[in-house]
Amino acid sequence: MVNIFTSSIGKKLIMSITGFFLMVFLVMHLAANFVTLFGADAYNAVCHFMDTNPFIQIMVPVLALGFAVHILYALLLTLYNRRARGNQNYAVANKGAASSWASRNMFVLGLIIVGFLGLHLFHFWAKMQLQHFIPDGEPETNAYMLVQTLFRNPLYTVIYIIWIWTLWLHLAHGFWSAFQSIGLSNNKWIPRLQLLAKIYATVIAVGFTIIPLFFVFGLDK
Repeated sequence: MVNIFTSSIGKKLIMSITGFFLMVFLVMHLAANFVTLFGADAYNAVCHFMDTNPFIQIMVPVLALGFAVHILYALLLTLYNRRARGNQNYAVANKGAASSWASRNMFVLGLIIVGFLGLHLFHFWAKMQLQHFIPDGEPETNAYMLVQTLFRNPLYTVIYIIWIWTLWLHLAHGFWSAFQSIGLSNNKWIPRLQLLAKIYATVIAVGFTIIPLFFVFGLDK
């Protein structure tokens, strides 16, 4: 069991498994958020369903926990690798020359994603969920209005879209890399997985981009 957390293969495996949690979470989140395009009643009904359905209530926290572990473990691994690398920066840089920019900067991309994720959660999830724990706090019950108000702000929309396409870079590499870590690493599968990764990342990014543009251009009226 110790080897799972200390060996190179074990570390990659943990990052891959928790990365799958993130990928599933994004698909669910996009599916729910895309309903905003069909109006307030439809989106508020979806939010109510997610807040009351027992299966969703269990699955979402589990996926979110996997996402959180992915973030924390990435931070720990980065700090560990930098400490272990010491004066070998030149060798590592040469080794990275043949890899993609995204693969060499996954941690930086991850930090950008997490930073905006915190801001995003503050504007949505906190206002709908955390108000229960504040004395005399009144949780926001109109989820559609929260989305509408925020995405009608052009500045927030631009920042959000930049964040989403930063996520694209992270997913386009992380998706196929996760499968590679669990054994699908031969020359036959890698090109297929890389193509599938770009398709998946593009669907996620385009889907999440359409939603704020829908509001900022006033198509919800």
